[in-house]
Amino acid sequence: MDLYQHVRVVVSILVGFSLTHLLKGAARLVQHPGRERVYWVHLVWTFFIFIFLINFWWSEFRLQTVLVWTFPLYLLVVIYGILLYLLCALLFPDDLKEYEGFEGYFYLRKQWFFGVLAATWAIDYVDTLIKGDAYLRTLGIEYNWRLVGYIICSLVAIWTKNKGFHAAFAVIGTLYELTWVFRRYFTLG
Repeated sequence: MDLYQHVRVVVSILVGFSLTHLLKGAARLVQHPGRERVYWVHLVWTFFIFIFLINFWWSEFRLQTVLVWTFPLYLLVVIYGILLYLLCALLFPDDLKEYEGFEGYFYLRKQWFFGVLAATWAIDYVDTLIKGDAYLRTLGIEYNWRLVGYIICSLVAIWTKNKGFHAAFAVIGTLYELTWVFRRYFTLG
């Protein structure tokens, strides 16, 4: 097994753990609909992270262009995967006993969620650089604006209690991310 194959296996494991946690949390909502109060903004972020995970796994195929793997590069990719898992764990905690449903939990833990999300976007840029200048150029200037926009909105979301902002960020961010994924990665080639 070459180094790329090893990295791909580790990425797949991290994505698998993340998807499992996310889907287990979503299934719990279906299995026990009256146990915890559902919050629609939380559900939108759940869908966003699902799309983000699939996009991450798909785009990591481009790591095959890396000719020389070093431990720092490998560590960066692993940390990226760990941050994605952490986002899933933050969306679905083990229990909500000390919170008033998902809405209460979401707003009390928003600093963690959006802080990790902002860090994830920053690491995404470095991950993209690892894939090479040619790949970065294919993404165009929109990629840079996308990252800056997500990071700024995530930082604002850490501090604001404005539910309208949180709702708009979740909906607009998710719709934009869907269009980004389908426009950029409809095929792997």
